[in-house]
Amino acid sequence: MSLKGLDRSQSESFEARYPVHPKIRGSLETSHGFPLRRDIRSWKDRGGAGTSGSRSWAGPFADSIVSPFAALRLEGLALRQAGTLSFPSSCSSARVCPALNKRISRKAASFTESVIREMTRLATQHQAVNLAQGFPNFPAPAEIKDAACEAIQRDINQYAVTWGTPAFRRAISEKYSHHYGWAVDPDREITVACGATECMIAVMLAVVDPGEKVLVFEPYYENYGPDAILAGADPVYLSLDPDRDWALDLQQLEDLLRAESSRGGIKAMILNSPHNPTGRVFTPQELEAISRLADEYDFFVITDEIYEHITYDGHTHQPIALLPGMKDRTITISGMSKSYSVTGWRVGYIIAPSDLTDAIRKVHDFLTVGAAAPLQEAGVVAMEMEDPYYDALAAAYRERRDYFVNALQGFGYKVGLPSGAYYVMADFSGLSDRDDVAFVRELITQKGVAAVPGSSFFSDPKEGRRYVRFAFCKTIDLLQEASRRLA
Repeated sequence: MSLKGLDRSQSESFEARYPVHPKIRGSLETSHGFPLRRDIRSWKDRGGAGTSGSRSWAGPFADSIVSPFAALRLEGLALRQAGTLSFPSSCSSARVCPALNKRISRKAASFTESVIREMTRLATQHQAVNLAQGFPNFPAPAEIKDAACEAIQRDINQYAVTWGTPAFRRAISEKYSHHYGWAVDPDREITVACGATECMIAVMLAVVDPGEKVLVFEPYYENYGPDAILAGADPVYLSLDPDRDWALDLQQLEDLLRAESSRGGIKAMILNSPHNPTGRVFTPQELEAISRLADEYDFFVITDEIYEHITYDGHTHQPIALLPGMKDRTITISGMSKSYSVTGWRVGYIIAPSDLTDAIRKVHDFLTVGAAAPLQEAGVVAMEMEDPYYDALAAAYRERRDYFVNALQGFGYKVGLPSGAYYVMADFSGLSDRDDVAFVRELITQKGVAAVPGSSFFSDPKEGRRYVRFAFCKTIDLLQEASRRLA
């Protein structure tokens, strides 16, 4: 099969049929022996108008095909058809090069395993302080744990209603009414699922068809890209601006949406605020602009609001669903993990218009049936926590943030103060000329502190090569120990 013989239509057809997530690029580059690059081009250069932070692909086959990834997939397909599973020395098995393994699906071959979980395994192996994965090392509130234990002892251990117990859904509705003045119908607009992670994939499968586009702001939580691919969607990426505290460039966003509208438009945007990994809380001006554009270009906004109660310095969380005209086109995701320090319980929930909720509930049913019944009973207690609890939660995280960011700045990292969540993206370029993966492995093996390579949060790994993400959801004494090791 000749790669040079491909014309544009053949390449685009293959690209649509066999999508490969950009995160697999690094291993493909290595195994195929040539570099790929992704250039920032203006839409005007490509026949559009204006300039965008979105990406177009270029590579050694740019004169004959649209995407070098199509060449890689065609090469793999040619090897399969020829019955030849021979690998370069840098790619010695189908396990290392999953795109060439006939035993696994194309979807599974198109993205990598979770880098965050990999860093946790390395941290355990090397007895490092784990600032990679975002789970607290301190106890959950006693009343919530007691409620879970009591529910188990009362034998609430069988299937709950698939989309959530009536009591838990009512408690969620009452919480949103209290905190946001939002009247949510617990019977027709709330779905309880197994954590915000399942919520996201259930929503994607329920509202996005194969071939439709989903807009993701990068850096992004690593699940979003694979979620889109598993739903058969085509992720489109737009970069936040690191030189303006990861602000959203509204002109670039509008240019991108205008350009995409000529190619069918986007079906949905994923909006994560407070934001993982940067800690940005999107401003009222940014939310209003997104609202206006969602109406103009007719797309859903799927929000991940799991860090809604962890904000600092006067920043507050505002659900975009409450802006004029947005309730009918917003799907809101949140859960118990972060606000109540129970990341292992996996209890999340989705608020959506009733017609979308019907579709989401069907997908959720066949994904997991339902979230754990006794933990939903504890969820009722969590939803009833009073305002001082959330004030104390944010104050405690602010203390941890201030301590750890100050320590990192003292060590030579370039880092600003996150406005929300409990992560910090730190620029280490003033400390080392290594790439992020090598730098993190050195931190783990030599310093005894685990972080996450910044490249895992970008569709193009090169954009994250100077960053690492630290999680500061730890006790002060553990952050002090981490700082001692980093010094």
